[in-house]
Amino acid sequence: MLSRKGLDNATLSSLKEAEMSAANVVEINNTANELRAALSRMQRAYSLTPAPTRQQRIDRLDRLHAAIIEYKDRLIDAVDQDFDGRAGAETLMIELLPVLEGIRYNKKNLAKWMRPSKRHTPLMLLGAKAKVHYQPLGVIGIVVPWNFPIFLGLSPLVGALAAGNRAMIKTSEFAPKTGELLAEMLSKHFSDDEVVVVNGGVEVATEFTKLPFDHLVFTGSTQVGRIVMHAAADNLTPVTLELGGKSPAIVHDSFPIDEAAKRIAFGKGLNAGQVCVSPDYIMVPRAKVDAFVAAFVKAFTRHYPSLQTNPDYTSIITERQRDRLLDTLRDAEQNGATVVTINPTKETFDGTRKLPMHVITNVSEDMRVMTEEIFGPLLPVVPYDTLDDAIAFVNDRDRPLALYYFDWDKGRAEKILQETHSGGVCINEVMTHTMVDDMPFGGVGPSGMGHYHGKEGFLNFSKAKAVVRKGWFDGNALIGAPWGNRAFNLFIKFQLRRFRKA
Repeated sequence: MLSRKGLDNATLSSLKEAEMSAANVVEINNTANELRAALSRMQRAYSLTPAPTRQQRIDRLDRLHAAIIEYKDRLIDAVDQDFDGRAGAETLMIELLPVLEGIRYNKKNLAKWMRPSKRHTPLMLLGAKAKVHYQPLGVIGIVVPWNFPIFLGLSPLVGALAAGNRAMIKTSEFAPKTGELLAEMLSKHFSDDEVVVVNGGVEVATEFTKLPFDHLVFTGSTQVGRIVMHAAADNLTPVTLELGGKSPAIVHDSFPIDEAAKRIAFGKGLNAGQVCVSPDYIMVPRAKVDAFVAAFVKAFTRHYPSLQTNPDYTSIITERQRDRLLDTLRDAEQNGATVVTINPTKETFDGTRKLPMHVITNVSEDMRVMTEEIFGPLLPVVPYDTLDDAIAFVNDRDRPLALYYFDWDKGRAEKILQETHSGGVCINEVMTHTMVDDMPFGGVGPSGMGHYHGKEGFLNFSKAKAVVRKGWFDGNALIGAPWGNRAFNLFIKFQLRRFRKA
């Protein structure tokens, strides 16, 4: 072994970097091996019981329900610590209660969803019966973001368990307290071949997405979604991508501007705008921009009369995210935007991750606030002249995860539904479509692919297996080769007569 004596500083530095790099490789390899071992354990368990009964699935859902009830207060506290300030009522309302509602809904409908569905058979299969059986896929991978570290982990888990699968969950490193508590909670109520929680940083997440899951669910940014999809492609793993984008709200000229501002302020204030379906920009008639800004300031102030010490107003998750938002704001101001800061008591925010809501007007398309997903308390207001102009503006951009339209007129609302594309829509409301378990949730194009929630979640995590069952009568024996026999000729003549007209 060579001695280090006499080596220059540059050489020593290179050696240290090599050692650190080697140690990192070892750590990553160990992580990859542990993840593969966990997945193999679950795959073996699945192979022994590939068709869990309805009662077994309900038992797993009941255990998840019991776990949430038992850990409810601790989960709320963990999220509060991770955010350095998020209201317990908000976490209860938008993270825990929707999961409990989803469990109830899945249990209620599970027998109906599991039942094979009868399908029509063509004349050529006379005497046969066709059904579609819904079979569990196996092991589902779930990658959870930081903004809703409970709901966006447990909601897809509900669908996976209802469909009879097992699951591995990768939590966000930016919500470590919540991740640790979820690991404790789920390991207490589930065996390590049913549900496993994986914590760790980006290296762990990278190795996690490389695993050959039977299905992978990722919730996060469009940019990272592309990376995840590339990783899954190596294993031909199907993916559900819940991404984001810039979800617009359009206010029609006939709709009361104060009412629109009030409803939008409620949604935009949740989690300080750190929501994938949060209104990203607002389109209002050109003559009503100032009126909307004033009404929004008034409505938002009513919800949050103070900010810094107000437990109802959520902090930004990390300093890095806060700095990103401030940079986006500076970019807008430097490029000519007008910014109204909603800070009712004129507080300062040094030493805190709280960030006031900012309403931004006079925006242009080259500003970052109009080209990047905001994911925070910044709200651009975009003027429009006609409804067709607003529709064209939305359609010229990536298809959003959500679209919100404010108008009492059902005909114009139908026009919006028909002429725009988005993952989901609320009319005269924002964001609440995500709470309806009887509807699919998912994006389109850059805002995602695939659906879950309710029946669509069950179908998403199931293989629809086509099954044809033939009885004692075999019609093929009458019409089979050698072709041209009498039965075949009669059959073809009859079929062509049937299809002469569409």
